[in-house]
Formats: sequence, structure tokens, C-alpha cells
Amino acid sequence: MAGKTLQLQPRLQLLADLVPVGAKLADVGTDHGYLPVWLLQQGSISRAIASDINAEPLEHARKTAAEYGVSEQMDFRLCAGLEKIASCEVDTVVIAGMGGETIQSILAAAPWTKNEGVQLLLQPMTKVEMLRIWLSDNGYHFTGERLVFDKDFLYPILCVTGGRGEPISEEESYAGRLLGEEPLYGMYLEQQIRKLQRRIDGLRRSESSDTAEEAGRLEKIRLSMVKRRKDIPCIR
Repeated sequence: MAGKTLQLQPRLQLLADLVPVGAKLADVGTDHGYLPVWLLQQGSISRAIASDINAEPLEHARKTAAEYGVSEQMDFRLCAGLEKIASCEVDTVVIAGMGGETIQSILAAAPWTKNEGVQLLLQPMTKVEMLRIWLSDNGYHFTGERLVFDKDFLYPILCVTGGRGEPISEEESYAGRLLGEEPLYGMYLEQQIRKLQRRIDGLRRSESSDTAEEAGRLEKIRLSMVKRRKDIPCIR
């Protein structure tokens, strides 16, 4: 419908704000296609590829594109991850709303995402600490991290490029590499501290010497993060 403008929720809006102007975009796991449709409506990008592993959400994306008048500027790919998307077609990849393990497997199956000049915007729903470590161990470079609060949940977004890897400490995998200036960082630390405490409690219920050692290591990380949290003003 001409003149009808799509509105984004905060999580998708922040992702949209992070997509470079003029990007050749792939939105992996596009669901309803809101992100690429909004970017096309704004004229921020000229074309986009929307992919999903399931036919139904991809059909939702087609309908969204038609409703907002951008169908001719979008391609739709029914595939797992980036399986049917070539490296020459895109320079910016958004993978949002999935678990950290799923994002890892998508990137592992598409080694071209490590090519210099490829921008990745990753928004894991779970296991962000595991994803951070995997990225640092597999040739990716962190350029930024952001936080957004949406529908009672706090979401991290990792801005990553290929080209060179970098070491990351286990504490950074939980606390983040580049989140220190984020207004919601204190809240994020509290969330991660609680996650660590639950993991430590679970390990301590075991009588294994290996789990006791791991619990002790994680407790040191938790205490360091508690100290870090005390130095940050409380913003809610």
C-alpha cells in the first residue's frame, strides 16, 4: 500500500540503525521480513535477501514486502542459514532471534563470512558467552556491542567483521567486550551474574572434583563481575 510505513519494535530498530547505508543485506531467519522491508522503505538499502529455513515465515515475509510495496527490491530464499546465498551478493548479514549455537553453526557453514569487508550483526537469544568465544577463536573481529531492552527482555547485539581473530577472556565472554559505555550495561551485568550463579550452584551440587574446580573458576569470574557492577550507576 503506497504511503504505508512499517514501524519496528526496539530490538529490530537498533539492528536497522546498525546496518550501513547502501548495504547489500541478507536477513537470515527473516520471519515476517520486517527488518529488510523497513530498510528498503527508508531508502537505506536498495536490495535485500530474506532467508528462512521454513516456508511459512518466508511466505509471511513475501506478504509483508507486498503490503509495504517493496517486493521488487527483495529476493526470498528458502534455505538453512546462508546455504543459498553467495558471498558476492551481500556485504552485511543479520542473524537475529536465534540461539548462540545456531548462529555459530550458520557461520561455520559459510566461511566467506570471515572475508574482509563483511559486516555481521548478531543477536543471540541464548549462550552469548559461548558465541563470543567461538567468534574470537575462529577469525572474527568485534567492532562493537550494543544492548536493547524490548518487551521485558534485554538483548545483546554483536557487531563483528571478518579479517582477523582476537583473544577473549572467559570473563569477557560473559561481561562483553565493548559494552562499557552502554546505558544498560549495569542491568546486563546483573543478568549475567545471576546466570553464572545458577551455573555455579548446579556444579556445586555435583560431587565430582572436575565440577568443583569449574565452579571455583566461575566463582572468581562472578566476583570480578560483581566488583565491576558496583562501579556502574544503576539505570533501569
